[in-house]
Amino acid sequence: MKTTKNITIAALLIALGIVIPMFMPKIIFPPNSYTLASHVPVMIAMFISPSVAIAVAIGTAWGFLISATDIIAMRALSHIVFAVLGSLYIQKNRTSLKNPKTNLIFNCVIGLIHVAMESLVVSYYYFNGELTGGNFFIIVVLGIGVGGFVHSLIDYFMASKVALRLNLSKP
Repeated sequence: MKTTKNITIAALLIALGIVIPMFMPKIIFPPNSYTLASHVPVMIAMFISPSVAIAVAIGTAWGFLISATDIIAMRALSHIVFAVLGSLYIQKNRTSLKNPKTNLIFNCVIGLIHVAMESLVVSYYYFNGELTGGNFFIIVVLGIGVGGFVHSLIDYFMASKVALRLNLSKP
């Protein structure tokens, strides 16, 4: 992080990332958890820089560790991957995201990376016998894959609107 402004924004986004899982509505089907706007701070950070995205991903994972289970916190930590890749893309292609079609494609790609990483985390817990009460298809494919993808699309939509309002999407 090069500037005091970026450090301050990262700290504010981390604070939001910690508060959101504590107070926002959740839908929980263990190990699946969908918290409204939980990805928004990380996704806003993508518009600033890769280093801010990393800091916010780690900070929001901490927020989930405080308010949820280890598996949910590890899922949140996996957000580093999509956040860094997304931020690198945004740094090189800011103007292309102003096109609704390109922005939607970016949202879908980020969503797929997002659920792929979370699916790896949940698969690890599943195959180590730490998850009971469901089969792999329901937990990982439907719960994390389909449910997580929709959740990611919605949160990115909110984050991109905030980034646009804060002029974070300017070249």
